[in-house]
Amino acid sequence: MADRGSVPRPPAAHRPSAQDTARLALVIGALGVVFGDIGTSPIYTLQTVFNPSDPHPVPVTAANVYGVVSLVFWSVVIIVLVTYVLLAMRADNEGEGGIMALITLLRRSGSAQSRRTTAVLAALGIFGASLFFGDSMITPAISVLSAMEGLKVVDASLESVVVPGTATITVVLFLVQRKGSAAVGRLFGPVMIVWFVAIAACGVRGIADHPQILRALSPGYALGFLAGHFGTAFFALAAVVLAVTGAEALYADMGHFGRRSITRGWLFLVFPACVLSYLGQGALILDDPGNISSPFFLLVPGWGRIAMVVLATAATVIASQAVITGAYSVASQAAQLGYLPRLRIAYTSESTMGQIYVPWINWLLMVSVLTLVFAFRSSTALAFAFGMAVTGTITITTLLFFYVARARWGTPKWLVAVGATVLLSVDLLFVAANATKLLHGAWLPLLIGLTAFSVMTTWQRGREIVTAERAQHEGPLREFVDHLHSGQVQALRVPGTAVFLNRGKQTAPLAMRANVEHNHVRHDQVVILSIQTEPVPRVPADQRILVDDLGYAEDGIIHVTARFGYMETPDVPGTLAMLTPADTEGRMHLDQASYFLSKIELRRGKSPTMAPWRKRLFIATSYITADAAEYFSLPRDRTIIMGSHIEV
Repeated sequence: MADRGSVPRPPAAHRPSAQDTARLALVIGALGVVFGDIGTSPIYTLQTVFNPSDPHPVPVTAANVYGVVSLVFWSVVIIVLVTYVLLAMRADNEGEGGIMALITLLRRSGSAQSRRTTAVLAALGIFGASLFFGDSMITPAISVLSAMEGLKVVDASLESVVVPGTATITVVLFLVQRKGSAAVGRLFGPVMIVWFVAIAACGVRGIADHPQILRALSPGYALGFLAGHFGTAFFALAAVVLAVTGAEALYADMGHFGRRSITRGWLFLVFPACVLSYLGQGALILDDPGNISSPFFLLVPGWGRIAMVVLATAATVIASQAVITGAYSVASQAAQLGYLPRLRIAYTSESTMGQIYVPWINWLLMVSVLTLVFAFRSSTALAFAFGMAVTGTITITTLLFFYVARARWGTPKWLVAVGATVLLSVDLLFVAANATKLLHGAWLPLLIGLTAFSVMTTWQRGREIVTAERAQHEGPLREFVDHLHSGQVQALRVPGTAVFLNRGKQTAPLAMRANVEHNHVRHDQVVILSIQTEPVPRVPADQRILVDDLGYAEDGIIHVTARFGYMETPDVPGTLAMLTPADTEGRMHLDQASYFLSKIELRRGKSPTMAPWRKRLFIATSYITADAAEYFSLPRDRTIIMGSHIEV
């Protein structure tokens, strides 16, 4: 019998487990990082659609309001719910999502017969990833500007505060990124919950005044608007697409929080809240067409508008967070797959490998966002530029997904054909509508995308050239070891362990060759270590290491292949500590081992390997490569760097 003063414990089935608590924390964290962009779209979407200064304005009539609201609703359903939540997020690569994960799946599934198709689609995917970088630059600028513009609704005299206030918030946002997305999510998650509840409540208020707006949920209004007023509806799509901005962030950030957490957050809170807000704004415009100036903030009671501006500003900061973390993931995966130089990456969570911080990308984005804020100075001006980046990325993601579905999962051709035809038709309609805004700002994301695409493809091509050139300089590793063993190359054996980092085991490390041929010495124990990045996020510990004695079991020279996933940071000393004396032909003394790196200085040569401008770009890009000793966690006081030069 329990003591009289004790409190009976609830049955075990009703007590929240640690796993349930962790899942809830992930959902809240996802709300604070992933949904900021798409969750703040109601601030500016309908306002932009009915903007009278648009080159192709949409007349404010009851029929057009019903058609636009219905078009917004069904665009969100088709693109976000169907394309991303139900389909694309199933195509994960060991839990990682985003367009780079799709490229990895493509490369792994391509057969010999479809190699050319795979290469073309992979290049298209790289362009999609490049467009996402443009999205990552435009989203913080347009989101924070749109929220700060709410000050003009409160008091017109506050207009002068909008741009400097936006710039200040932007700087602070990028300064806190080093804390990690988990910490940011814990801070922002509760704020976003308040945000979604608030916009849903305001939406219900508008719907209560004009409940007939609920008829816009019928697809008949969207189809009728497109069929009956195609000229108007087509140009309106360039602004309607703003309702789905952030869809790619849901996919790109999947490695941070997991598919389940993102799906639950979307279905149970984000989607209903956004729909209610759009319906409420539509009802408000039906009541008074003059409300198109700022339907989101005018939907809020006068007494609550200042509080809503503050909350909206916080929410748009979070919107920026969604694409910033997505940009980190895309850049990290691109670097590991050979499309960008090795970047310094900080992993900010011990439990979730996908939570990272990439300093170089962080500062590049900050400078770019500030430039856009001061150049465009309003969310309306930026809205014309925004849609092209979003629609381009969505279309490429859809195309790659259906190819993966057929090539990897064996989905029936008829089902792939039907699904791809329907979804790509919608996507391409949005692309065409946004193409009409090229002269009004849509050129900007295309320029950013083409620039990033040029950098990534040039780096990939340059690496291939350098790799081939290095192979000639280094010579075959087996032949070099044979010469050492036979005495054809004289080298004095000195005590100690030397670790030479090398690209593979086909060629001899330049640093080792220089040590033997010029210094005429070699260490008692020599470990030639190659880091191999696998097209999976993480490699199990029992599959981490492969050891090769290079043909001689007792000469003290071995080759070690250390396998890492593209979301892991190689730790060389920690990896070598996993080896046993039997593996290394004797006991290694890692606390006294010397580490040798071969540093390559690139020079522009005369051979026609690449266009002159691409050679300059490749060499310039090489300067952002992360320090190898830091990247591989080598002890600096025992790391020796030996240089050489290669012409490209």
